[in-house]
Amino acid sequence: MNYLDFEKPVADLEKKIEELKELTLGDETTVAPEIKKLKQRAEQLRESIFKNLTRWQRVQLARHPDRPYTLDYIDKFVEHFMEMHGDRYFGDDKAIVGGLGTIDDNTVMIIGQQKGRDTKQRQYRNFGMPAPEGYRKALRLMKTAEKFGIPVVTLLDTPGAFPGLEAEERGQAEAIARNLREMAVLRVPIVTVVIGEGASGGALGIGMGNEVYMMENTWYSVISPESCSSILWKTWDFKEKAANALKLTATDLLKLGVIDGIIPEPVGGAHRDCEGAAEALKKQLVESLNRLKKMTPDELVEQRIDKYSKMGAWEIES
Repeated sequence: MNYLDFEKPVADLEKKIEELKELTLGDETTVAPEIKKLKQRAEQLRESIFKNLTRWQRVQLARHPDRPYTLDYIDKFVEHFMEMHGDRYFGDDKAIVGGLGTIDDNTVMIIGQQKGRDTKQRQYRNFGMPAPEGYRKALRLMKTAEKFGIPVVTLLDTPGAFPGLEAEERGQAEAIARNLREMAVLRVPIVTVVIGEGASGGALGIGMGNEVYMMENTWYSVISPESCSSILWKTWDFKEKAANALKLTATDLLKLGVIDGIIPEPVGGAHRDCEGAAEALKKQLVESLNRLKKMTPDELVEQRIDKYSKMGAWEIES
């Protein structure tokens, strides 16, 4: 288990528990009471820490190397998943995965950004940073879903769209902009969930939904804290200050009306209990799909456009 800096007190307690278990040579009866006390202390300490997380700490949790990715969630609760490949223009971007499957009794087109666990996988998935062909593949899948009246589910987890020269040459900005335009008027339900990092247009390129949710320990912003700090202060040293100013957590964005709800995670983060996190995500998706399926195509488009038209309004006190 990988521990973040602010989890060190819990890590120390869990290390002591493991040491006690090793000392007993398999017979834990003599130290069972002490182990039980330590486990209770560790659980209480974990709950205390996770009740008071800073915005920067939530950013760190969203990037945790053991956190579930799109394919992990698909494996947990999407049945009969059939992945679809290619944009029919250039190639198949491995940073975006998608295909048909069922969630309970709902046939869906599920699309999401995918990172890698080790160096080889990270290179294969381009660190979860989609190129233009990734967004065009996503749009192809969405239009296929629209043709057959199938709801779309998108899972966001990217540090941003790929910024390389070749991506710009192939029309990165145009691909993202086209997705936004087409998703605005897609005539099937769209449910979007931020499951990790939701950075800039890279996330928004598949993120326009009738209902948008964030998992508890995720972030969603026009820019990462490090990049913001680099622009404003010419150094990454003020990333925590930038995270506070950006108001990028689920709680912040719910207050601002950017998202529709927060999906709770197990204590300690989704990476500590992937089954629990997947169950919470599935529950919300099923609720949203059952609600949106009752709307007509015209109502879905009108609701989506109205939802985004209302964002960004504020009042100035005289």
